[in-house]
Amino acid sequence: MTMFKTSMRNFFAHKGRMALSAVAVLLSVAFVCGTLVFTDTMTTTFDKLFAATASDVTVSAEDASDTGETRAANGKPPVMPASVLDEVKRVDGVKSAEGTVFSTSVTVVDADKDSLSPTSGAPTIVGNWNDNDARTMKITTGAAPTGGGQIMVDADTADKHGLELGDEIGVITAVGTHRAKVSGIADFTVTNPGAAIFYLDTTTAQQALVGEKGVYTNVNVTAASGVSDAQLKKDIAAELGGGYQIQTAKEVSDANSADVQEFMSVMKYAMLGFAGVALLVGIFLIINTFSMLVAQRTREIGLMRAIGSSRRQVNRSVLTEALLLGVVGSVLGIGAGIGVAIGLMELMGSMGMKLSTDDLTVVWSTPVIGLVLGVVVTVLAAYLPARRAGRISPMAALRDAGAPADARAGRIRAAIGLVLTAAGVGGLYLAATADKATEGSLWLGMGIVLTLIGFVVVGPLLAGGLVRALSAVLLRIFGPVGRLAERNALRNPRRTGATGAALMIGLALVACLSVVGSSMVASATSELDKSVGTDFIVQSDSGQLITPQAVEAAKKAEGLERVTEYKLLDAALTTPDGKTAKGGTINAADPTYAQDLRVETVAGDLSDAYRPDSMSVFEGYAQEHGLRIGSKVKADFADGSTATLTVRAITSDDVVIDKGAMYASIDTVAKYVPAERMPLDMLLFGTAKDGQEDAAYASLKAALDDYPQYTVRDQTDYKEALKDQIGQLLNMIYGLLALAIIVAVLGVVNTLALSVVERTREIGLMRAIGLSRRQLRRMIRLESVVIALFGALLGLGLGMGWGATAQQLLELEGLGVLDIPWPTILGVFAGSAFVGLFAALVPAFRAGRMNVLNAIATE
Repeated sequence: MTMFKTSMRNFFAHKGRMALSAVAVLLSVAFVCGTLVFTDTMTTTFDKLFAATASDVTVSAEDASDTGETRAANGKPPVMPASVLDEVKRVDGVKSAEGTVFSTSVTVVDADKDSLSPTSGAPTIVGNWNDNDARTMKITTGAAPTGGGQIMVDADTADKHGLELGDEIGVITAVGTHRAKVSGIADFTVTNPGAAIFYLDTTTAQQALVGEKGVYTNVNVTAASGVSDAQLKKDIAAELGGGYQIQTAKEVSDANSADVQEFMSVMKYAMLGFAGVALLVGIFLIINTFSMLVAQRTREIGLMRAIGSSRRQVNRSVLTEALLLGVVGSVLGIGAGIGVAIGLMELMGSMGMKLSTDDLTVVWSTPVIGLVLGVVVTVLAAYLPARRAGRISPMAALRDAGAPADARAGRIRAAIGLVLTAAGVGGLYLAATADKATEGSLWLGMGIVLTLIGFVVVGPLLAGGLVRALSAVLLRIFGPVGRLAERNALRNPRRTGATGAALMIGLALVACLSVVGSSMVASATSELDKSVGTDFIVQSDSGQLITPQAVEAAKKAEGLERVTEYKLLDAALTTPDGKTAKGGTINAADPTYAQDLRVETVAGDLSDAYRPDSMSVFEGYAQEHGLRIGSKVKADFADGSTATLTVRAITSDDVVIDKGAMYASIDTVAKYVPAERMPLDMLLFGTAKDGQEDAAYASLKAALDDYPQYTVRDQTDYKEALKDQIGQLLNMIYGLLALAIIVAVLGVVNTLALSVVERTREIGLMRAIGLSRRQLRRMIRLESVVIALFGALLGLGLGMGWGATAQQLLELEGLGVLDIPWPTILGVFAGSAFVGLFAALVPAFRAGRMNVLNAIATE
């Protein structure tokens, strides 16, 4: 009890010195809890939506997905005859049934041909207005559509795009473009996560989405009182026989939830991974805090040992302080985590995904995880300083504050660090020289972990040489003040190493990802220059397939020598060795594709693969199944019959674009797949006539002006789009890493602040012999800058090594260009200097305000 009281007294006596450590725990726990609350809230939102929109029993076409998704390769939703509705109504236990037709393979535009689809990735849904949707939608303005010239829109979409009654809207599908005017606006009675929904009358929906009357995509069934969903499903199945998909409300909801959970899990664990990096960085801050507090209280601990306190009691006293720090930081972090979750919800709202705070979900495990995580990490981080405190002898009461460094322990630490670093470098070397990417990935992971730990352990040894080198370049020009800053940074290499290591971790990841991202862009650009022989590429950035109407419009553009269509077809492939591979894909294109994409072959000529009943296979597939030129492969098309195709070419595996593709001509495929089931084009390639590139580019864009879902790009545009995509991904990752860097900056501030307290008397003496306040502040700022640059140098060097090794693995996948983004690397290094200046502002200001006499009198 006495030791607990002592710990409580020390904790509150030094609460200011522990504040930044508490903030580090708070931020890390807040990010973890915020992630959990946010993802749980999204899950609750979707679960409520799926439960509210599912009818008791849903009947749909056999080839419809179990989640209700209606995208199909031919651009039309799978349907069933309207007679199914009458059959369902005859089943005992059916209270009511209605036929619905809807599709997500649509693009909706306003009168100016601007897309009305969400930018958040949520679907655009067009369907018929029905009683099931009326349960979750309330018409607030106008009326439901009653004829072909009317359409109703959801309120969120109307507000976002400023739609009003009477505005014209175009619905673009594989059937064609249907135009109508807004007749009504309906608001959600449940939370809408961001989908854009449009309603037509039933007949118009059938014609616009499917191209024929008398069909439905679903039949929604309501059970009579006392009839269970499971029993009703069984009775309907007995009435209809086979050929249909029948699901209860729970089955539909579970299927949709499982689909969402897959995405949510990836996002949750990715965010938790970055929170883990922040926690790791926070550990260094906590270690430094307790190490410096123990050093400052050496005489106090020595006196405690002199009057009878055991090592165990001293150790327990320090760990109790850490426990209190962990509890305070964790409790505040849990509260802040809810704020983080609300902030993320607002951010998603600004991107078009509406999440309501009414659905805010805080399960019991979230605060428990936050509290346990914060406390355990804090106590573990304080364990080594607590052990050092326990080893302080009673004789330390006779010495000044500050425990002498253990030279032997320092040598052992340096040796261990060098061994770990060497082992890590060996792992990176094995990764770089691996023959298989899977094997190399394991070595890369091991190399990254070992070199990171090695650099952390060997940090104090590196601090001596690197700080001196940095000081010689940057600090010596400031004269005696610069030399004082250098000596202060070198005074305690262990402390400097730990502070720099915290910054090193975040910057190492930044540098690694920068190198990988830049190398991917450079490799893809090089591959485009080498392989692509066409001028223009037409595709949908949202994944929409290209409608026949758009294809015809593109072919009519002036200045084009040719337009090549490109489709993907699912097929089960049976090779002469008797093996059948289900889930295979045939890349069907016009014969001109052999000119549009220059693919290297190891046998045969690729142009021969576009001959009747011919195909190509890739090198690895040919080796696995013993295929050669002239071999026969049976292709059982999912949407057609079985074809026997002759292998005319074997393509090299040493490619990036269309790696692993097997080609055949569209004409060949069309013999075995009915026209109504033929997939739409995934891409179009356009090649201009000689000297007419600019005119053809403008003409092609104008021809597709009525189809805003498609983007026309020349090779320069395509390279820029690729660069932008990777850049956006990296920026998102950098944003998540910002938390770790913020915690690292707090570590620099904390080290300087505690260092100023530790050197109070020394500062007073320097001021007494003539050091001005301005010089004192400059000394502390320079010390901070050199520590920050030391961490940056370690991190950037380590990260570039990781990135270069990762690129060697990517070379096995065809990405063979290593590109170091020097502007980014140098910018981060220079930015680290500013981070050091910023971190020193408060400690330098406080040091400058010290009373000289009081400082000299400090014990």
